[in-house]
Amino acid sequence: MSDGGLLVDLFFSILTDSIAPIFLIILIGYIIGKKFAVDIFTLTKINLYVFVPALIFVKITETEITREMLGAIGFAALLMGIMSFISMGVSRIRRSPRTLASAMRNSVLFYNSGNVGLPLIMLLYNQKPEAVSIQIMVLLVQNLTTNTIGLYNASRGNMTIRQSLRQVLKMPSVYAVTVAFLFKFLQVDLSRAFIWPAAIFLSNGLVSVALLTLGVQLSKVKMDFKNADAYIASFLRLVGGPLAAYLLIRLFGITGVTAQVLLISSSVPTAVNTSLIAVEFHNEPDFASQVVFTTTLLSALTMSVVIYIAQWIF
Repeated sequence: MSDGGLLVDLFFSILTDSIAPIFLIILIGYIIGKKFAVDIFTLTKINLYVFVPALIFVKITETEITREMLGAIGFAALLMGIMSFISMGVSRIRRSPRTLASAMRNSVLFYNSGNVGLPLIMLLYNQKPEAVSIQIMVLLVQNLTTNTIGLYNASRGNMTIRQSLRQVLKMPSVYAVTVAFLFKFLQVDLSRAFIWPAAIFLSNGLVSVALLTLGVQLSKVKMDFKNADAYIASFLRLVGGPLAAYLLIRLFGITGVTAQVLLISSSVPTAVNTSLIAVEFHNEPDFASQVVFTTTLLSALTMSVVIYIAQWIF
């Protein structure tokens, strides 16, 4: 078989083995959301307040803390700064209204690092816990900033610093990280404690529940196929994000699995929470919903390409 044939086979192997299972579960959630009156806010809270903190706690406890894990936090924050600058530049060129500019910034900055990114990395690197831990650091940054900067953007600057801090302190992921690091520092063995099996069971439930939740969320989205700004935001998220991440990876000389995870993580679709925030603050909710739907749909192809490139060059 020619090199070209091998490359095509590898690409379709990624699409069928890594991407298709994720989208199948999302589709099941979408069908459930259309057929039944599912309370999406309850599902979201279960993810954010139970499954995500449990997985974060387990993975940090099980994994040796490395410089790569800590570096992933800085990388994720720096990538957000770059994408924010690009988004603001595009909005200025298009002379977008203030509300649309803030909605576009949220759609580009905040991506589904939990509902899609974490299951994807767990599927790709199920024998490499350090890869999952790196993604968890990215997820932590995304969770905290979505509930502070994201809310601030959507409310057009009406939130005070105290209100933003209050939102951060409501996130259980913060406490999961703190407690896990504390136990590691004190060298406490949790494997014999009664809480450990419970934490394991809960962490194992994240992937399926998170993807089903995303499907249900997408089933509530209203589409407007004529919104050009939504397609621009989708392009910035799915193509601009990985390009910016690649440049940062090369700039800082990141290699191996860490480079692969950071690049793949940057390619996931826009976070559904950006749509929920837009609805809450009446900040271009139709635009935000379309970006979520469009990026999720197109990411089946774009994520496959990024995964292929990441495994090829790193």
